[in-house]
Amino acid sequence: MSSTTPRYAALAGVTAAAAAIGTAELVAALTGPRSSPLVAVGGLVVDTVPEPVKQFGIALFGRYDKIALLVGTALLLGGFAALLGVLALRRLLIGLAGIAAFAALGAAAALTRAGADAADALPSLIGAAVGGLTLWAFVAGPLELDPWPWSPPATASTAGADTGPADPAARQPTDPVEARPTGPVVARTTGSVAAESRRRFLRGVGAVFGIAAAGGVAGRWLAGQRGVSAARDAVTLPAPVSAARPVPPGADLGTPNLAGYVTSNKAFYRIDTALVVPQVDPQTWRLRIHGRVRNPITLSYADLLARPMVERYVTLACVSNEVGGDLIGNARWLGVPIRELLDEAEPLDGADQVVGRSVDGWTCGTPTAVLRDGRDALLAVGMNGEPLPVAHGFPVRMVVPGLYGYVSACKWVTELELTSFADFDAYWVPRGWSAQGPVKTQSRIDTPRPRNRPGAGPVVVAGVAWAQHRGISRVEVRVDGGPWQPAELAATVSVDTWVQWSWRWEATPGEHTLQVRATDRTGETQTGQQQGVVPDGATGWHTVTVTVD
Repeated sequence: MSSTTPRYAALAGVTAAAAAIGTAELVAALTGPRSSPLVAVGGLVVDTVPEPVKQFGIALFGRYDKIALLVGTALLLGGFAALLGVLALRRLLIGLAGIAAFAALGAAAALTRAGADAADALPSLIGAAVGGLTLWAFVAGPLELDPWPWSPPATASTAGADTGPADPAARQPTDPVEARPTGPVVARTTGSVAAESRRRFLRGVGAVFGIAAAGGVAGRWLAGQRGVSAARDAVTLPAPVSAARPVPPGADLGTPNLAGYVTSNKAFYRIDTALVVPQVDPQTWRLRIHGRVRNPITLSYADLLARPMVERYVTLACVSNEVGGDLIGNARWLGVPIRELLDEAEPLDGADQVVGRSVDGWTCGTPTAVLRDGRDALLAVGMNGEPLPVAHGFPVRMVVPGLYGYVSACKWVTELELTSFADFDAYWVPRGWSAQGPVKTQSRIDTPRPRNRPGAGPVVVAGVAWAQHRGISRVEVRVDGGPWQPAELAATVSVDTWVQWSWRWEATPGEHTLQVRATDRTGETQTGQQQGVVPDGATGWHTVTVTVD
């Protein structure tokens, strides 16, 4: 049994884990980034974690929820690895068995992802082999701490006591401690041995961590080289046969802290289940329209670009957006009307659901009737005048005005399958969400914000309101529960986008509570009843408390 102390054994376990992950990332550069154990296990967590936990993560971390998940997974792995190192101190086989278990989990998680093959298990298996070898080297092999520094040295009195036979041959030491020099020399010798042993151990740790980090970075770099950024840069989008209406003067009020009428690609929110952004080569991309149709269709990217394109401003919102949240954005989309493709495919009677399926296996279920009712539902290839960003679905995604993204906004889409709501539940439905998700009428106060301290006198209260495919007819603001006051609406492109609003408030010193509500063009005013995002979107009036100086 090794004589390494538990503290150093824990460090050995963490070092072994680093070696395993660094190796796995390097191998995953060849087999595909989603085969990385961290990514595969993280994806498994995304799919299986209880919905309240998932919503808590989105509410807490927002668009950085995936980074938080990967960091959390790495921290849990580090703690598990430290425990394995300590257990390996008692028996190396226990530590190796723990590494094997983690390898099995990583391999199983990778193999169960959509489109996986046997090669996706290799990063976990090879990484585990390197991790096991590293653990052995530090706990029982050439890099373990020297046993002498951790055993109590013999004292001069006990070493010199004549307690055995006088025959020198009979006094050959059988205990390594007894064989050591004694007295003051022992202290100096033992101390130097201890220091050298620690230095050797820590040098080994540093070297392995450095190699592991280099391997991980190299793996990520190689994965990036295999990405599709160059292919995206080479795409030339066709001109639309029906261009978007120009943004009218006054649609963007330009008020500080107020969200712009058009959201940039960089600032546009991203919520999906993909821990690693899928890299889809437009040259090999295919879209199948199949299922309960008379005429199945398969399109290449070139086929899609050759079809007549339309361009429209559409505001998209996530069902996980809390009242007053920022998981919403407005962009100019270029694409092919889905209605035209469905008309060519000719859905059969009873095919009331179109299941969009992503390259990573994620699904959303969109009512067939909505996609054929005349709204500008698109298979989009462009966003704000450029090819779709890879993170937002390149090469092709769905955009459907008036529906939350979880039932309509399939990114990296490769299939449209005609089926029925009675026959198939899309990804989020078994997890407690409604099968259909029309966007609710909502409004938000962007300025003033709680941390602002406006001065007494005229204060501009401003924000945005939305009710996609119905439009906003009125926005009202009230202070401290008083009467509702009409706000002024800015111009807008269409009913499919949000609208900016503003109201002039004569503020008085003290703490005040501002609330906003909107009414859509059907005459429905948003409810003040507070409801969480599950199962079909949050409700309530956005409320902001400010202190006026």
